[in-house]
Order: sequence, then structure tokens, then C-alpha cells
Amino acid sequence: MQARKKKYVTDRGDSPLRICLMTYRGNPGSGGQGVYIKYLSGALRDIGHTVDVLSGPPYPDTPEGVKLHKLPGLDLYNPDHLFKPKNARDLIHPLNMVEFLSMSSGGFPEPFTFGVRARRFLQEKTGRYDVVHDNQGLFYGLSGISRSGFPLVATIHHPITVDRNLELKDANTLLKKIKVNRWYSFIKMQKKIVGKLPFIITVSEASRGDIGADFKIPRERFRVVPNGINTDNFYPLTGVRRSDNLLITTSSADTPLKGLRYLLEAVAEMRKTRDIRLVVIGQPKKGGDVERLVQDLSLGGVVRFTGRIADGEFPRYYAEATIAVVPSLYEGFGMPAGEAMACGVPVVSTTGGALPEVVGDAGLLVPPGNAGALRDAIVRLLDDSGLRQKMAEAGLNRVQNALTWRHAAEKTVSVYREAIRADR
Repeated sequence: MQARKKKYVTDRGDSPLRICLMTYRGNPGSGGQGVYIKYLSGALRDIGHTVDVLSGPPYPDTPEGVKLHKLPGLDLYNPDHLFKPKNARDLIHPLNMVEFLSMSSGGFPEPFTFGVRARRFLQEKTGRYDVVHDNQGLFYGLSGISRSGFPLVATIHHPITVDRNLELKDANTLLKKIKVNRWYSFIKMQKKIVGKLPFIITVSEASRGDIGADFKIPRERFRVVPNGINTDNFYPLTGVRRSDNLLITTSSADTPLKGLRYLLEAVAEMRKTRDIRLVVIGQPKKGGDVERLVQDLSLGGVVRFTGRIADGEFPRYYAEATIAVVPSLYEGFGMPAGEAMACGVPVVSTTGGALPEVVGDAGLLVPPGNAGALRDAIVRLLDDSGLRQKMAEAGLNRVQNALTWRHAAEKTVSVYREAIRADR
């Protein structure tokens, strides 16, 4: 990074820190980034630090005691006013017009425009924070934030190039490939910024290796801090009868990366010999590939999509399931696997990305993108109640001993202090 202004850091090595967490969109319903902000901010607060969250819309659900600073954007992907501003007069502002025109041409402008707003906000708050932590925005504004005197840390959950490459592979026409490349054009910005960051948190060894290779970043710049599992929401629920032959999976994003098609194909094969059912926590895109595949495989009466569910409902869904399945082609961490383990459910998972690091000995692992391997592992576990019990116990112990948000917060603070010392 370039030369900075006078520093205002107060850290003494063990003092409480004033932390600014940034996320260009933060609602937990938007995906893993919102979950990360919500629970990391709460865990940092619980171990004694002051935490502010700086977010664009849709805004996060921040815990009590964590202050939220809302940076209004156009929120163009809000289903209530999809692809258009809620108020046309908002387009008078030049930055809003840039955001709208970029979206209209097929781009994804939110990280860039949020970065401009975040830089302006923080330039007026010099001295308020001991460290600023970016959650995978990786926008041009980070350079200005660093020059304003703030020690800077960034989290990259997984290389977004993986998502792009899988979607390009899945695109079957030239026009679709052009649209995919246009949508992911922000990767060029991210690559430029990542090369300048001295401290990068990532959530697994797999992500460290893949991000380093794709973004050409030396390994020594990374600090691996696994995500936590919220054991207040995910825990073994007693008094509920576990069903036979009931699978559960989470698929909040209707994208090839999640590998749901391979699980559906496996379920279609198993139906030939047993009464199998599948609950999918999430909702497929109307008229999308998943919905069509369910119809093509005649799984309408076998597969149930729950839509979005409340946090308090998760333990019951998992308590009723026989096995949790994680069919992802790639995961930078693999939150659904950890959540199932925290609920005491045995797991069948692929080896995509970091999933083996999360699952360990708490489940059966198969290659990604292989419906036959998924089917065989599921059948093996369905037919062996002793193995299911052994893996369920192993998963629960694994989460409680190493994968809570308190573990994540304590390790993250260690990175903050390292960044502060280096910035003096």
C-alpha cells in the first residue's frame, strides 16, 4: 500500500480493539457473507471488543451491542424493485448512475460502488478504529482507506474465479458465456487490490492454496482462520424421532457450484430400490435448471424445498433427517457441513475445496460431480446405523472443540494485532 497519514492505533497487545467490519451486502439471507458478518461481529463483541459494521443493502442483522452504519446504495437486486432503483430520483447522484448503468449492461457493480462510499465514510472517521476488516469486497477504495491511516485486514472466503469458471463451463451458448464474463468483470478489480494487501484471512488451507494460485499471492500473506458454527442455532434437538431414509441438504444459491444436480440424480437412482426422500433447505429459481431437473427426473413427490426458514427451525429439520448431504463442487469452507455436524447428523460430502478440512472423520467423502459416488456413500451410511452414530458423535465433538465462532473470533483478533504491529 502507499504511504499513510499519521496512525492513531491504541493497541497495547491485550487491550480491547475498536474494529470496523465492512461488507458490501450483509443480510444473512444473501448468503455466507451475511452469516460471517453477523456471527463474527457478535463473537468479537463477546470477547470484549467494540465492533461497528459498515454495510450496503441488503443490510445485516447485527447483534445487540454492534453498531450498524448503513451506506445506502440502489439495492438493484432487491426482488421488490428488481433491476431498478426504488426511487428514480436517486439516479441524480453520479455514483448511483454508475451503479445503475453497470448493472444494466450485465455487470455486478456493488463491490466497487460500496468501496467508494466506504472510503468517503472512513476518511471522516480518522482515529475512530484500530483496525478495518473488509469482508471480500476487495474494492479500489481499500487503497484510500489504508492511506487514511487504518491498519487493514481482508477476508477472502474462496477464489471467486472458481464460481466464474464453473458457470462458464455450464453456459451452453456464446451469449451465455459473454454474460457470465460480463457479470464477473469485477474480478479484475479484485486481483489488482489483493496483490497490495499485506494481511489476508481465509477460511481454509484449500482456499489459501487456490486463492494464492489464481490471484498470484504468496502463501505468507495468508492467515487461515476457519469459520465458526453458531451452536446457539445448530445443536442436537432431543425428543424428535429421526426418520428413516430422509436426506437433507442446503442449497441457498441455485448455481452449478452447489452441485445439487448430482444429488438429485443420485436420489433418482436410489428411488429404484428404496423409499428415499430429500429435503432441500432453500428454494430453486423459478423456471431454472434445478426446477426443470426435478421435473425431468420425476422427483416432484420425493424432493421438498423449504424456502427460507427461520434460525430456530434448523435443529428440528436436522433432528428429523437420517443423513445430511453436501454435494458442492467447491466450498471455501463448507458451512452446511459444519452446521449438520453441530446438530449431531452424520454427513456425506464431496471433497470439493475445503470440505475435507471441515468434515474430517465425521462423514463419508466422495469426489465432486459424481452422482454414482454420492449414491453409493449414502446407501452405505443408510445401511449401517452404527457407522451413522459414530460419525454423528465425531462431528459434534469436532465442532465444539474447534469450530465455534469464539474460536474464529480469537484467531481473527490475533491477525488484527499482527496487522496493527506491522502498521506502526
